[in-house]
Amino acid sequence: MGTIIFNDDDEVEVAEGESIKECCEEAGIPFACEEGLCGTCVIEVEEGMEHLSEFTQEESDFLGDQGCERLACQCKMKGSGRVKVKF
Repeated sequence: MGTIIFNDDDEVEVAEGESIKECCEEAGIPFACEEGLCGTCVIEVEEGMEHLSEFTQEESDFLGDQGCERLACQCKMKGSGRVKVKF
């Protein structure tokens, strides 16, 4: 189990290999296409990027080079660390 921390206060546990989409949606992050095409679910990863799945082709196509932004619809929890995000 890993932990996603939203905007410094809300914490949600996510099982390894599980998509973070559901907990992000519950935290108030908007979703539209859910396939990495529209970009409505862009999050800023402040720490713990290594605890998320690899950058997908959809993210590369939409965001360009990997930085601190990810598409929440494309991310899965990797390991049991803590990931701090802002939206």
